[in-house]
Amino acid sequence: MHRIRLTALVISAVLLADGGAFGRSDADGYSIMVPEKGTKVEKPEPWLAPKYKSPRGTRKHVVIPRSHEAPPLRAAVPPPIVAPGGQVLPNLPTVAPSGPRGSETFQDRAVRCAHQAGVYGSTAGNTTAYVGSCVNQ
Repeated sequence: MHRIRLTALVISAVLLADGGAFGRSDADGYSIMVPEKGTKVEKPEPWLAPKYKSPRGTRKHVVIPRSHEAPPLRAAVPPPIVAPGGQVLPNLPTVAPSGPRGSETFQDRAVRCAHQAGVYGSTAGNTTAYVGSCVNQ
């Protein structure tokens, strides 16, 4: 007897929980069905953006400014550096200086010196000492 009551309770709970899906009507305007061809839609779709309305009645014009030729970057080559072992090594040119008016900042110099230490390898000697003397040049 207890089993029948429990089964009836579970079945009624499932039917009540599922009944909400069937109770939905088209009164709120929601429908997953596509309208048939030839039918007129009563209200506009809320997900479409409104058409562009120009302020003060002007027409939509796009004015493209004239381009200005950018000045070429100067690839300034700093003077050669003396490696800690006493050997003179040439500096590489600065590729993209990011300082004001194309000057090389401390960060640019540190990147260039670390790159040169990798390029010259064992020729530069102790890489840490080479980078330190190059940055502080």
